[in-house]
Amino acid sequence: MVRKLAGKCFCGAVHYTVANEFIYAANCHCSNCRRTTGSAFKPIAGIERNKLDLIKGQDKLLIFGERDGNDTHCKICGSLLYSIVREGAFVHVAMGTLVDEPSIRPTAHIFVGSKAGWFTITDDLPQHQAHLVAAGSAGE
Repeated sequence: MVRKLAGKCFCGAVHYTVANEFIYAANCHCSNCRRTTGSAFKPIAGIERNKLDLIKGQDKLLIFGERDGNDTHCKICGSLLYSIVREGAFVHVAMGTLVDEPSIRPTAHIFVGSKAGWFTITDDLPQHQAHLVAAGSAGE
């Protein structure tokens, strides 16, 4: 049986579950991820959209973008919960919103071509100037 992970926003108004079956995980340094998180990068874990279930707070969502490409926040506290990507087929879960620990870890830094100049990457993960392009990758 697939283990489900719990996730929620800062204030607790929005809760979700997601299968612990992530296909990829990366640290995204693109300017959009930096702006939505207020941080140097956003750790993301990618999974098929149908493997994430909103269990509380549907009416508390603030969605920036379209149905098949957006950033989904809590409209109460502003937490970025996940992004809908790849024409609506995948979800990039903001790993910081997971309550339970996923089995996956980020394996690369993406969009380092637009990373914050004040931040230095100090680990040994591969660095990609843009997105990964291999099948099942972190490409947006």
